[in-house]
Amino acid sequence: MHTVAVLNQKGGVGKTTVTLGLASAAAAAGRRVLVIDLDPQGSSSWVLGVEPNSVGVTVGDVLEKAPIKRAIVPSAWSDLVDVVPATADLQRLESGQAESKRAGRLRKALGANRIGDYEVVLIDCPPSLGNLTTNALTAARHALVVVEPSALGLRGIGGVADAIDAVWDDHNPDLELSGVILNRVPAVSSEAERRIAELTRIVGSSAIWQPSVPQRVIFNQAVGERRSIHSYASRAAEPIAVFDRLWSRLRTSIHHAAR
Repeated sequence: MHTVAVLNQKGGVGKTTVTLGLASAAAAAGRRVLVIDLDPQGSSSWVLGVEPNSVGVTVGDVLEKAPIKRAIVPSAWSDLVDVVPATADLQRLESGQAESKRAGRLRKALGANRIGDYEVVLIDCPPSLGNLTTNALTAARHALVVVEPSALGLRGIGGVADAIDAVWDDHNPDLELSGVILNRVPAVSSEAERRIAELTRIVGSSAIWQPSVPQRVIFNQAVGERRSIHSYASRAAEPIAVFDRLWSRLRTSIHHAAR
């Protein structure tokens, strides 16, 4: 089982879109995946078909030492996709105890039980670099940073890299920045091209995964209808092809690192 944290401290860049796109591609390839929703907004949980008022044990309970098996629920997408849901009360854990006291809670939960035959665990992080993201990075072997090619989208990318380094130093020497995924890339935009060039100077071209995720209305439709992108078949041919390739890249990355 391989654990991947999907993050950026900037909100609105599409971390949930990327997390769920990868989960959709994994299921389409016949692979089991667990999505852990660490965002108090609970967007991944909701899109995967979990109603907040029906949740029993949440990821917040897991961080307070409830067995993670009790929190895993099947998604409405596929029997290959399960979710550990979040609700708004998760916000209370973003601050409070020192990070050093809470940082290993999720890692311990994942390591304490054999939770299922999942190929990958995808952690959808909140738009911050607080306790919750620290927990995700401490539990993860791989970090994927999602960036939108805009002036605001690139703000704070250095802070994300610093947070990954800090967790590597203090909690998780196995953590690595596996790559950067560009999301919501317009078909034609000189501004986006400038920002992509700027990002390349910061992280290097090899860190930026290809292909980029294009800006398409079908993603908003999928969220609104709480469906996987692969369920749209030919109507979403290009986005499906993109996430299939990104899933293939992720599998190559995690299996190479495991050798």
